[in-house]
Amino acid sequence: MKRIIAPSFLASNFLKLAEEVAMVNKSEAEWLHLDIMDGRFVPNISFGLPVVEQIASATDKFCDVHLMIVEPEKYLADFKKAGADQISVHIEACPHLHRVLEQIHDLGMKAGIAVNPHTPIDFLRDIIQHADVVNLMSVNPGFGGQKFIEHTYIKIKELREVIDQKGLNTLIQIDGGVIQGNARTLFDTGANVLVAGSSVFKAPDPEKAIADLLGA
Repeated sequence: MKRIIAPSFLASNFLKLAEEVAMVNKSEAEWLHLDIMDGRFVPNISFGLPVVEQIASATDKFCDVHLMIVEPEKYLADFKKAGADQISVHIEACPHLHRVLEQIHDLGMKAGIAVNPHTPIDFLRDIIQHADVVNLMSVNPGFGGQKFIEHTYIKIKELREVIDQKGLNTLIQIDGGVIQGNARTLFDTGANVLVAGSSVFKAPDPEKAIADLLGA
């Protein structure tokens, strides 16, 4: 089964952003994960389009943009222009989720559904076939460095069953609290993509940390 590490730039050193991107470019990570927070959907503000544009211009790797914002449909074209290859929007923020996923696809990007820890997997059954990835939040969105929520393992199993029952190729992404100590279990449980922030960028050797997570 496909295994991908997606370093989360929320945990990177913004004074050395070019160096951080260069490190990921040299590493075994296939994706770069970019968290956009608006201070409304989540209680924090991260960075926006100019930073995404600069990061995307410095890499040939897959740019995975996670919009933790209200009314994401207003900004999809702008993030495409900035260099996003994939955009994930929150099911909790989109009353017309199907329409938003179609907008993302129409712009030529992959489309993802992000799901907060309290949201049941059952809510995805009638929409998952329109998504390329489901981002299961394994912490409450809004802040980096949080502790992994153990109930996520149950949600991964439930989601894998739904995907397999429908014969889909939808990827399962895990976002939050990913460390060397749980990476293998997450992959073995059915995850495909692990978003790793502090465990990569705060590591003594970030490039090795990525390799270790991938090979867990």
